Amino acid sequence: MSKKLWGTRFPKKTCTLTDKFTSSIAFDKRLAKYDILGSIAHARMLGKQRIIPSKEANAIVQGLNAILKDLEKGKFKFDLAAEDVHSNIQDLLVKKIGAAAFKLHTARSRNDQIALDIRMYLKEEVKELVEMVALLQNSILKLAKANQKVIIPGYTHLQMAQCVLLAHHLLAYLEGLERDKARLLDAKERADIMPLGSCALSGTSLAIDRKAVMKELGFKKITENSIDSVSDRDFIIEALADLAILSVHLSRIAEDLILWATKEFNFIDIDFSFCTGSSIMPHKKNPDVLELIRGSVGKVQGDLSSILVLMKGLPSSYNRDLQLDKPPLFDAIDTVKDILEIFVVLFQNIVVEKGAIACRLTDESLFSVDVVEYLIKKGVSYRDAHDIVGKMVRDCLDKGKKISSLNRSELKKYSPKLEPDIKNILSAWKSVSLKTSYGGTNPGLVEKQIKNWEKKLNARI
Repeated sequence: MSKKLWGTRFPKKTCTLTDKFTSSIAFDKRLAKYDILGSIAHARMLGKQRIIPSKEANAIVQGLNAILKDLEKGKFKFDLAAEDVHSNIQDLLVKKIGAAAFKLHTARSRNDQIALDIRMYLKEEVKELVEMVALLQNSILKLAKANQKVIIPGYTHLQMAQCVLLAHHLLAYLEGLERDKARLLDAKERADIMPLGSCALSGTSLAIDRKAVMKELGFKKITENSIDSVSDRDFIIEALADLAILSVHLSRIAEDLILWATKEFNFIDIDFSFCTGSSIMPHKKNPDVLELIRGSVGKVQGDLSSILVLMKGLPSSYNRDLQLDKPPLFDAIDTVKDILEIFVVLFQNIVVEKGAIACRLTDESLFSVDVVEYLIKKGVSYRDAHDIVGKMVRDCLDKGKKISSLNRSELKKYSPKLEPDIKNILSAWKSVSLKTSYGGTNPGLVEKQIKNWEKKLNARI
C-alpha cells in the first residue's frame, strides 16, 4: 500500500482491518476524471499565483494530463489498495514526475477536493440524465402521434370511467417527465458552485485565486463559507430527491403498461424482446422487464433515505461519514439511467391492440358524464342531472340494457329534458370531441399538444 497522505504523524501503521474498512477507492474511482481535471486547474492556479514555481506547476499539469489520457484510453490501473482516488492519482503522479508531485496538495484538503469532484460529476450526470429523459419523451410522443385517433377507456380507482384518447394519456407522461427535467436542472444550479480553496474547513493563508479555478472548471460561482463547503451535501440530497420523484413517474408508467398488456385489458402488446417466459407454463409471456423497473425504483427511494439518515446526525464541518455519500448517489443515477435506456426502446416496439380496445368502448357507462352535461346544458341543475343519470344507470346499464335502446317515452320518464337526440352523444368519438376545455382529451386540443411537444422537444435535443 502507498504511503498515506497523513501518515507522518502516526507512530505506527493502521491495521489491515482499518485499511479495508476505511478505503473508498472501490467506489470513488469513478471520480478519477474529475479529480484529475480539478487538480490540473488547481496546479495552474498555484503556478500563476507563484505559490509554487511555475516550472513545477507545469510539470504537475503535464503529468496529470498524461494520467488523464491513460484514463481515457482505459490504461489507467486503479490501485485497490489505495486509500482513495486522490491517493491513487497522487501516487501515479509521483511515479511520473517525481518530487514536484508533492506540491500539488498545497492549499487544498481532501475535504474540499472530494466536494469538488462530486459537484463536477453531478453536473455532468444531470446533463446526461436530462438528455435521456428527453429521448424517452420523444419515444412516447412518437407512439402518441402514431395512435392519435385511438380512444381507450380511462380509469379512476382502476374502474372504467370515461373515454380518453390514448395519445392524451401518453402525453400525461410527458408532462411529469418535463417537470422531472426542470427539477434536475434546478438541482444542477445548486451543484454548480465551486468549493475548492476551502481546504479542511477554514480556508488558507496562501494567496490562492479561487475565481480562476472556478472559471477554468466551468463553475458559475464559488462557495461563500468554507465550513459549509466541505460539510454540506444538500446538493446531493436534492438530486436524489429529484431522481426519486422521476423514478416514481417511471414506476407508474411501468405499472400502466403492465396492466395494459394483460389479457384483461389487452390494450397493448409488449415486444417479446422485453418479456420472459415461465419455467412451468409454456403459454406465459411475462412483462418481467417492466416488473423489474417497478421494483428497482425502490432502490432509488432507499438511496435518498440513506443519505438523509447519514446527514441528519452529523455536526458541522467535515466528518468521515461523508465518505458514504457516494455509493447511494452512484446507485441512484445508474439505476435511473438503466431504466430510461430500456424505456426508450421499449416504447418504440409497443403494438396498440386497436380492435380489442374498440370492443371495450361499447359500454355506455363511459358516457354517463356526457349525459349529465347534456342535461346541464338544458338547464337542469348538476345535482338533479346526476340523480337522473344515476337512475338510468341503475335501471338500464346495471341490468344489461343500453340507454341508447330507450325510446322517447321511456326517456321522458327520467326527465322531460331528455330527447332521442341523446343517442348522438353515446359514442366514444363524440364523447372525447365534447371535451373542449383546455387541457382535455378533445382530438383538436390533443393534436395541438402533440405539435407543441414536437417543437419543445426538438428544441432541446
